[in-house]
Amino acid sequence: RCFTVTTFPVTNSIHRVAVIGVPLLNGFLHAFIISYTKERGNAHSSPTYSLWSLKWESPARNRMNWPLLYDMQRMLDERIETEHGLMHEDLFNRKMLAFLVELGELANETRCFKFWSVKPSAPAERVLEEYVDGLHFLLSLGLDCGLFYESRELPAVERPLVEQFLAIFRAAERFGETRARGEYDALFAEYWRLGVALGFSSDDIEAAYRRKNEVNHKRQNERY
Repeated sequence: RCFTVTTFPVTNSIHRVAVIGVPLLNGFLHAFIISYTKERGNAHSSPTYSLWSLKWESPARNRMNWPLLYDMQRMLDERIETEHGLMHEDLFNRKMLAFLVELGELANETRCFKFWSVKPSAPAERVLEEYVDGLHFLLSLGLDCGLFYESRELPAVERPLVEQFLAIFRAAERFGETRARGEYDALFAEYWRLGVALGFSSDDIEAAYRRKNEVNHKRQNERY
């Protein structure tokens, strides 16, 4: 697909640029930029061609290894519930409250709502850790209901951070009432959008989840 061809004058020369975009699978766009330059008014001059190849990844591209993360979360949940004698208890409401608490702590680290303060957001590493704390409970809630978020491309929705946090609180309330797939997927999509808005890639989030999951197992070893 040729997105644009632009011609513009350069002193004593003719310059043309073509940008050709080739959509690829999994959210990638491969772009080829072809540049043509020829000296103006000189029929004997040889044109000069240049070619650049760029590969662009959409920020909303979702390539997370969700089955692996659900397996890791299942193992952590089973360990906690077995060691604490909770195998036969319904923990949904407690997990939902834990998720909402983590969401509030994440908002607190971003400081996006603190109009009375001039202090900046916490460092990205701390914000990311809070984000994956919430992800732990979001995965766990899905496991409790037999629901699994599937990898997909997110529709583009741009909101200020405050509105994005509020959208997640509202989606969580709806899922808490229904415990249904549609509401779970909607909640997960809003949480994923928040990660994108915070500037985190799939690799950032997956690596941080793995680290925090290991920390959580270590805490169980230490009777946290």
